[in-house]
Amino acid sequence: MNIALFTLAYAPFEGGAEIAAREIISRLKGLNFTIFTYKFNRDWLSFEKNNNHDIVRVGLGKSVKTNKGGTKKYYGRIWDKIYFVYRAWQEAEKVHKRKRFEVIWALMASYGGVAALLFKMNHPGVPLLLTLQEGDSEKHLVFGKFGLVGWFGKKIIKNANFIQPISKYLADFAIKRSASCPIEVVPNGVDIDLFQTGYKESEIKLMRDNLGIKDEYVILTTSRLVYKNGVDILIRAAAKLKETRPNIKLLIIGDGPELNKLKNQSQKLKVDNNILFLGQIPQKDLPIYFRISDVFVRASRSEGLGNSFLEAMAAGIPVIGTPVGGIVDFLSNGHTGLLATPEDPDNLAEKINYILSHQDIKNNVIKNGLALVEKHYSWDIVAEKMKRIFILINTNN
Repeated sequence: MNIALFTLAYAPFEGGAEIAAREIISRLKGLNFTIFTYKFNRDWLSFEKNNNHDIVRVGLGKSVKTNKGGTKKYYGRIWDKIYFVYRAWQEAEKVHKRKRFEVIWALMASYGGVAALLFKMNHPGVPLLLTLQEGDSEKHLVFGKFGLVGWFGKKIIKNANFIQPISKYLADFAIKRSASCPIEVVPNGVDIDLFQTGYKESEIKLMRDNLGIKDEYVILTTSRLVYKNGVDILIRAAAKLKETRPNIKLLIIGDGPELNKLKNQSQKLKVDNNILFLGQIPQKDLPIYFRISDVFVRASRSEGLGNSFLEAMAAGIPVIGTPVGGIVDFLSNGHTGLLATPEDPDNLAEKINYILSHQDIKNNVIKNGLALVEKHYSWDIVAEKMKRIFILINTNN
């Protein structure tokens, strides 16, 4: 089966949705994928051939900036994205003449989805699978420039032959927006082996020493530094918690447009000495940060699913989140983690203090969280479900 995947971003620049696609594709050896994506960096190859997938990168390769520290930041200007939509569609048409795609796969109802829609409209007999990974609030999705229910978003949903959201929240969102095709929730997975990596005591001590951590309780969050992820709420909770627990250290892993604002906030609240902004860290290097932490926290305002929670569960630390979006699919209060009231730093501080004070509760949620991840969220399980969907929609069309 030849499958055309349309996505604005893909390796080496990737977030949760792109990592999910990569993990799934790597496990589906019997299927052949051609990935049409944007060339953010002119140094990237325009064409890359791999075992069961080819990567076709289109674009001008100018959407990259380098910070003073040498860190590269990728972004997408509106005209770059529009250019990508047209070029990805045209490149797919060329490849289709010699390869004949049997399934179109749109990774999110965004720019990649628009390119997939154009191809679908020119080849109505080829089934379109739409994956919904969007983690923004419903308001943002409704009113965003290329949001789910913008004109193109509606057309993508209407023309999809099958929709695969990663959470019940996104399934309900598609239904509200008049989806009429079959819908099946298949969540993202987690690399359980990676996050259960064992470390020597000397490695753990070295990491703590390098971070200046002695006898502090370590709170960890990993997320893009954007409004929806509520890092500002977590910082306010840390300031509240510090009143009774001065020996806390908050590790913030990630980068984003709110970085400077969050640093200023921590200084104003006088918790800057308790917070380490560690920047973006490759996924393969994350496990040791979970290993040195006592609790994982994200005070989300919205969430498509929340992969970082699943990674923390797999790593064996307790999690605290908010009952928004797809989080409620796996986070059961007092069973697989703790739920805090959204937009409430005082309540969040109480929940963090509670889990740090009750070892029995902590052990119980760790055990239940790990069991849940192993049963439902391994990438092997997710890949098998996706393979069945590809076969199903190809057979029915």
